[in-house]
Amino acid sequence: MAGNSYGTLFKLTTFGESHGEALGGIIDGCPPGIELDFEAIQLEMIRRKPGQSAIVTQRKEADEVQFLSGIFEGKTTGTPIGFIIPNTNQKSNDYSHIEAAFRPSHADFTYEKKYGIRDYRGGGRSSARETASRVVAGAIAKQILSDIKIYAFVSSVGDIFIDKPYQDLDFSKIESNPVRCPDETTAAKMEELIRSIRKEGDTIGGTITCVIQNVPIGLGEPVFDKLHAELGKAMLSINAVKGFEFGSGFCGARMKGSEHNDLFNEDGTTQSNLSGGIQGGISNGMDIYFRIAFKPVATIMQKQSTIDKEGNLVDLEGKGRHDPCVVPRAVPIVEAMAAIVLADFYLLQKTYN
Repeated sequence: MAGNSYGTLFKLTTFGESHGEALGGIIDGCPPGIELDFEAIQLEMIRRKPGQSAIVTQRKEADEVQFLSGIFEGKTTGTPIGFIIPNTNQKSNDYSHIEAAFRPSHADFTYEKKYGIRDYRGGGRSSARETASRVVAGAIAKQILSDIKIYAFVSSVGDIFIDKPYQDLDFSKIESNPVRCPDETTAAKMEELIRSIRKEGDTIGGTITCVIQNVPIGLGEPVFDKLHAELGKAMLSINAVKGFEFGSGFCGARMKGSEHNDLFNEDGTTQSNLSGGIQGGISNGMDIYFRIAFKPVATIMQKQSTIDKEGNLVDLEGKGRHDPCVVPRAVPIVEAMAAIVLADFYLLQKTYN
């Protein structure tokens, strides 16, 4: 299986399955001499881990990171950083009913057809549990980018949206509720919707908005390695993501150039920021902001028609522990992937200086 690595200079390779012994990763290219804040790394893992509230999957995992290499006396050595995250609360029997059947809109069918074999326990490698390794790398990337601030938050669940621009939101309130929405009134409505959807045995989708501040001018490479192109690839690699837009996004397609252009101030900043902090694929020093769409979780606790390995029509009903809405737990994953992208471009930019 190819495609298990991301990055050029700051490079992450992940391994492991949802119900295997452990997940893990190797981070190559991390600069030496960085004094790591291990509490901050573990805090990011706690933000992503299952079982953290009543509106997410109730699988109980400590998600404690064990570092194996690349760190000496609390500092990075410049050699590959190896780590594992043990799995401790698998319930593989919950998935015996899909050993020979394919869940609709899941990776079961495509994995089986592509490889001729699949680990059906929890989705195996296709499980969103793989993203735990990304959060470790992202937490380290954030410590490389100490001056850059990355804030992701839930901006919609179903048809409930925050109706304020991000500039009017208090990012310190993102962690104040289980939905991770900084607008408390909207968060309460989102939580109520997720609870009602869960009672129906169904799932619901939503969006996450990410804002990146204090980005230096010059990150990103023109043509094929544009900064927004790499951010898009990174976000679209996250499980359940179906859409990505930055800056004005699809709304910009309805505007005239005279409305959309970001006019300059004398200091090089711009009066508006419909470009989303990126022009010509290169950061311009303004806030980078983008939005990601997540589909409803594919596994639902309702009976559905599907096919088995022999092509027979069968009825299938979800079992086990699953998120009724993935977006609250995806917030730290979005931040992690944004940090990995920026760290990669930051280190590349340093080669020019």
